Amino acid sequence: MSARPWQKVNDFYAEMVQGRVSLSDLFRKELLQTCAVHDDTEIIEDIHENDIDSAPAKDRTGRWARVTFKVLLSYHGGSFQGWQKQPGLNTVQGIVERSLGKFVDEKKTQLLNEKNLPIEGCVVVAGRTDKGVTAFQQVCSFYTWRKDVKPQDIKSTINDAAPGKINAISVTEVSREFHPNFSAKWRRYLYVFPFNDGKEAELSSQVEKDLNEHDYTFTLDNGLHDYKDQIEAGNKPTRFEVSKVNQLLSQLEGLIRFIVSGYDVIQIRSCYYRDIECHFSPNKFGPPTECFVFHARATEAILPCTQAGSETKIMCIELVANRFLRKMVRVLVATAVREAAAGAEEDALLKLMDATCRRATAPPSPPDGLCLVDVGYTDFDKKICFIS
Repeated sequence: MSARPWQKVNDFYAEMVQGRVSLSDLFRKELLQTCAVHDDTEIIEDIHENDIDSAPAKDRTGRWARVTFKVLLSYHGGSFQGWQKQPGLNTVQGIVERSLGKFVDEKKTQLLNEKNLPIEGCVVVAGRTDKGVTAFQQVCSFYTWRKDVKPQDIKSTINDAAPGKINAISVTEVSREFHPNFSAKWRRYLYVFPFNDGKEAELSSQVEKDLNEHDYTFTLDNGLHDYKDQIEAGNKPTRFEVSKVNQLLSQLEGLIRFIVSGYDVIQIRSCYYRDIECHFSPNKFGPPTECFVFHARATEAILPCTQAGSETKIMCIELVANRFLRKMVRVLVATAVREAAAGAEEDALLKLMDATCRRATAPPSPPDGLCLVDVGYTDFDKKICFIS
């Protein structure tokens, strides 16, 4: 998939972080009748008004007197080596923590000096993003025992650290109990998949290679079509329908379980939330990890014209769940595209989840198209979704 015009997506995300364009600009007016598109500003207001954890802490003394701030961040994934702070790498966490060093209290400053460590703040984040992944409303928190720190000072300091690449949308004082990760009830991601030449949903050479090399023998025991004969006969799938991707993804809504190995998603098993009971047997891949998918949809859209060129036809995939594993979204996107191109049945992804083969899922799609849209701390409401 690397052969696609990802630079146009990167340019769009860069302008989005700078406030020149909005995510709602991805959808043309003629698509608004079928897509529930909401202005991004309204989404931010809803989160703050309904956030039960955003109330200032009560007056306390001693160690309990610390002040916690909630920071809403927007950053361009292509400009950083991911969120996680690492020695010698330009990461979002590294820049944010260095900029917050001026707000560290005297006791911690003295302790860091004694250990010959840099004076940096410590931030907790709702979810670490990989290298190349953009965030529109990432949530993190920072606390200090200083009483003279103002939210506006924190916001200005972060914005001055990497102008045009990191944008502190808002900074608010919250209760000590607030935790960006553990307090969150859902996360929403958007994946922008550009079409070659902006005309048709053709497969890239990487997907074609995956279709050629993929061992479909494991699918026979699970009731899937065997496309290997068609491929060997020269009938290689070269394009896919966005509506097919939407059908495949919509079947994922509900409780699903992932079998993980290390940090990568290897195998997926499903436990559909209606009335299907799942049974798991021991395997070498590791224990299952549950997550609940609230929303999974795909639609065609238009990438607005940026300084780099003209409009581009794209596929937008919107996924909302209470949690996501590393590379989970990118694996789902790549697998859905592959199965749509192969003409699989609507429940193909669910059947693939029951496979025991390591190669059941496709390699993850490029991180360039992925964006963490927002994080919710109240019950999920489908009205906020871009795609109905």
